[in-house]
Amino acid sequence: MTSVPKIELSGLTKSFDDKHVLRGIDLSIGKGESVVIIGGSGTGKSVTLKCILGLLDVDGGTVKIDGQNVTNLRGGALDAHQAKFGMLFQGSALFDSLPVWSNVAFKLIQSPHISAKEAKKRAIETLASVGLAPDVADIYPAELSGGMQKRVALARAIASRPEIIFFDEPTTGLDPIMADIINELIVKCVREVGATAVSITHDMTSARKISDRIAMLYDGRIIWQGRKDEIDHSGNPYVEQFIHGRAEGPIKMQVRKM
Repeated sequence: MTSVPKIELSGLTKSFDDKHVLRGIDLSIGKGESVVIIGGSGTGKSVTLKCILGLLDVDGGTVKIDGQNVTNLRGGALDAHQAKFGMLFQGSALFDSLPVWSNVAFKLIQSPHISAKEAKKRAIETLASVGLAPDVADIYPAELSGGMQKRVALARAIASRPEIIFFDEPTTGLDPIMADIINELIVKCVREVGATAVSITHDMTSARKISDRIAMLYDGRIIWQGRKDEIDHSGNPYVEQFIHGRAEGPIKMQVRKM
């Protein structure tokens, strides 16, 4: 018996005026699986995530979570849908005016069933899971290095133990050593939480480290997908050009002439 996918996108389309961003996305992601979507800037990676989250209405096709159609939800149904997700944003996107523990516990604090004291306790425990000491809890994001801010953002993404976690360019702006540390923490934390993970990145080192499977988005469609150990033998010229960072190939970059 085939298990129901945790996330299933079928024929997903989205346009902004006359710009067609998604032209029929088909992608299934199993429960507990980590899938990385790669592709150049402007290919629709972030739009895909926003459609799954319900931040954008889709023009056509369906989004299913656990077999349930959640396309274009509204009101309380949308709130319940979004409660299943955690997210690590590009650039961390921490709240500068809040101490670290409040950032980590932000989602927990909104719950009427969790006291501020319990939320802070959970935040400190989650910070420990990403290698940060308790004394970090009471300082502010601006006092932290970029790598520490990324750890705090990761702690926030997992603090509510979500069913699904999105990672948006998780290693952007980090040096190679810190990027590898973050990649290892992502793998560890996703496994411990038992979540399904969907990441978007340009960083192939990160993609290979954190994924079970990789899918490439180009011109609004998934043009290749497979296990991460298959990508070096994809036989797809678009994939080959992208993963090796070659200027020459079927992908043509738009360059403004001076």
